[in-house]
Amino acid sequence: MKIFMIGGTGLLGSEAAAELIRRGHQVRTIALPPIPQDAVLPNEMEVELGNFMDMSDEQLKHHFDGCEGFVFAAGVDERVEGAPPIYDLFKKFNITALERLLRIAKSCGVRHTVICGSYFSYFAKTRPELELTKWHPYIRSRIDQENMAMSHADDDFNVAVLELPYIFGTQPGRKPVWVFLVEMIRKMRGVTMFPAGGTTMVTVRQVGQAIAGALEKTKGGRCWPIGYYNMTWKEFLAVVHRHMGIDGRRVLTIPKWMFAMSGKSIMKRHEREGTEGGLHMVKFADLQCSNQFIDKKIGCDLLDVQPDNIDTAIGDSIRLCLDVLDGKSQVIEMKGE
Repeated sequence: MKIFMIGGTGLLGSEAAAELIRRGHQVRTIALPPIPQDAVLPNEMEVELGNFMDMSDEQLKHHFDGCEGFVFAAGVDERVEGAPPIYDLFKKFNITALERLLRIAKSCGVRHTVICGSYFSYFAKTRPELELTKWHPYIRSRIDQENMAMSHADDDFNVAVLELPYIFGTQPGRKPVWVFLVEMIRKMRGVTMFPAGGTTMVTVRQVGQAIAGALEKTKGGRCWPIGYYNMTWKEFLAVVHRHMGIDGRRVLTIPKWMFAMSGKSIMKRHEREGTEGGLHMVKFADLQCSNQFIDKKIGCDLLDVQPDNIDTAIGDSIRLCLDVLDGKSQVIEMKGE
């Protein structure tokens, strides 16, 4: 299968491209520059650097020409802050831009599409009592993205959305998302304070397998909850501490109200700066302080995602974070993956 990908040089896209090529597929991509100097990309992947949003429909049709598959491994995530209403920014990059791509893909004869989404969508659907789409612009945008994508699916156009959780693993030269966590732990004196709850997680290699599996297996329209390893925050932090060289450091579980208070200070900063974040950080305590677990049987197993070494993947991420903070590694920012 010939596959066109948006974001093929990023953390997720490059791993997906490598997995797809291993399976005998051909991959071409448009990706935002720069490419990290030490990034390892499949030699067989055709790469064009540029911004697809600046391209005309005719230019994009040229890239889709002859392709049966399409992967969208781009967009922006909940870390983005901006002028209110922040939902408009998420809509621009995650919904409007994608809708245009899906329309063009369908007109060019593409039959299989995979979109990298967020596991917040899964919890918005399975925990309606939290009203996640009401309080969090980012989560609302991800549900709206899913609904838009599913509206394009039919017997001749298969559409999969991967509801991706926290992802561990690195791309040399690209800044990990976990720098903030390592920096926060370093600033705490002698003990790490964190709320109760936990999360599901995967390695970047497993994301590549999930993308390839969804491209090959999805019929019609389907949202796939992706999670393989479930850990409480306390279990996860024990692994992080070990790779930071502070094995055995105590984790103090703080109450939900205390986490909400820290969220309130973040929202006050937004108010002073005239900005808005994708998550209502006070209301987010309801989700963050719970077990955000996903059974691998409902997604990963069905897509033939294989076991991987999550400890090693976490360690790789944490060590790169340490190098970044200590000025030992020059990196560029993640582009929303």
